[in-house]
Amino acid sequence: MTGIQFIVDKKGNKTGVLIDLKKHEELWEDFYDILIARTRADEPRESLEEVKSKLRQKGKLRA
Repeated sequence: MTGIQFIVDKKGNKTGVLIDLKKHEELWEDFYDILIARTRADEPRESLEEVKSKLRQKGKLRA
């Protein structure tokens, strides 16, 4: 695949990757989104109703 280069160690194991962002910007965005989602997987969650309530209190959402 053009625009993708793997970095390998002395044993030939892949240890990193270089991505041509001009060529594969969408691929990088998808990969980054997945990484962010995984780092936030254990964060506390709020229901949609809780979020709406907070936004109404701050005047950022109409009743």
